[in-house]
Amino acid sequence: MGWLLALGSLAVAVAVTFGTERKKHQVQHGPCSYTFILPEVEQCQTRDFQVTNSLQRDSPLPPETAHAEPTWQERKLENLESATENNTQWLQKLENYIQRNVRSEMVEMQRNVIHTQTATMLEIGTNLLSQSAEHTRKLTDVETQVLNQTSRLEIQLLEFSLSTTRLEKQLLQQTQEVSRLNDKNSYLEQRFAAMETRHSQELQAIQQEKQQLQGLLDRQSRLVTLLEGQLASSTRNSTLLLRQQAALSDTVQRLLATVTHCNDIAIPSKEKTESFRDCADIYKSGITENGIYSIHLANSTQAIKVYCDMKTRGGGWTVLQHRFNGSVDFHRGWNEYKAGFGDPSGEHWIGNDVIHLLTTSQDYTLQVQLKDMEGNQAYSQYERFYTDGEENKYSVHSQGFSGTAGRISSLTHSGTMFSTKDQDNDHCSCKCAQMASGGWWFEACGPSNLNGIYYAGFSNVMRYNGIKWYYWKGPSLMATVTTMMNVCDMMCR
Repeated sequence: MGWLLALGSLAVAVAVTFGTERKKHQVQHGPCSYTFILPEVEQCQTRDFQVTNSLQRDSPLPPETAHAEPTWQERKLENLESATENNTQWLQKLENYIQRNVRSEMVEMQRNVIHTQTATMLEIGTNLLSQSAEHTRKLTDVETQVLNQTSRLEIQLLEFSLSTTRLEKQLLQQTQEVSRLNDKNSYLEQRFAAMETRHSQELQAIQQEKQQLQGLLDRQSRLVTLLEGQLASSTRNSTLLLRQQAALSDTVQRLLATVTHCNDIAIPSKEKTESFRDCADIYKSGITENGIYSIHLANSTQAIKVYCDMKTRGGGWTVLQHRFNGSVDFHRGWNEYKAGFGDPSGEHWIGNDVIHLLTTSQDYTLQVQLKDMEGNQAYSQYERFYTDGEENKYSVHSQGFSGTAGRISSLTHSGTMFSTKDQDNDHCSCKCAQMASGGWWFEACGPSNLNGIYYAGFSNVMRYNGIKWYYWKGPSLMATVTTMMNVCDMMCR
């Protein structure tokens, strides 16, 4: 309340200083401003003014002056006292008003302060909760990491334990193995000692036998010397016999030469008197048995041996190729296919030069005979067949297809060149002669290859390098017999 008393003193001082003038006074309290209008002292009616809280005089008036006429100073003093009492009342009212307003403002301020502090505390609490949640999350993560690390360590410890157990077992097994080896070593040492003893005994026996054999050798040497003397005398006798034998042999040779010369003169060879161009000529001469015969190709003095089939479809077929057991390797080079290989009585290829010379001398028919593992037989026939010479890579030409080995011809198109493993003339970058094996008119590996690898026996494996006649048995023909043969057509028969 000190500040209220100071405010009252200030108001009294203002009233005394300014006298009867009507003045305004402002008091600033916090955000509020209070304006007070002070009363005019000269116009106040003090005669009927009742003061409930009057000021005490310094001393009582004397009795004789109680009803006397007041002086100017007394009136002035009374006015001042009235003004002071009036101001005191105003100050009391002001104090009461200020107390009421200040109390409500203090309550509001306290409420605001409480709200502010509450909001601040809530914010601090929220921040603390957030930090606590963050710390909790971090602690949870750390706990998870620790648990994971602990799990890994436990797993590693378990693995180490298992590894230790396994190593202990291996160590125990190795210890047992070492013990067994030691026992075996002891047994072997005993056997070695026994063998060494026996070897020493055998060595002594061998030395004794050596001495005995040495004695026998000396005796035999003497016998050999005696026999050499006897052999020398026998050699002289045998030399005479050898001379007589040589003279007899010369006489026999002269007699055999004389007999052979007489036979050549008396019986001229039939082959020297007759010359056949192919098996059809031989068949027309009256020979109807299958076999190997000699023929002379057109424009050539060379006689070659060929196999003639005199039984199939009218006879007179010259066999160009024959396979039946896989005994001959058909994966060969250009020069071998050019000259031919194999034996006409077995598996063979007659030769590209022979096929060219034979098929270009006149019109020939080609027949391909096939037989599979189950005994099924089929054939493909071409009414006109021939090949070009080596300058055109033995290109094949055919027309007039018929037969039972497929509804479509498996022989490649006319004009296809011959290819081998060392001379690639096909139309494929894959080198068909190496991939499919053998020598043939491949074109782009084509639907046929009778010179592929001969596979014996049944198999479910798809083989692309075996014997193939596609439009009869697909890409992998398990053939047991293949034969290519040609015959002069009906015009030359």
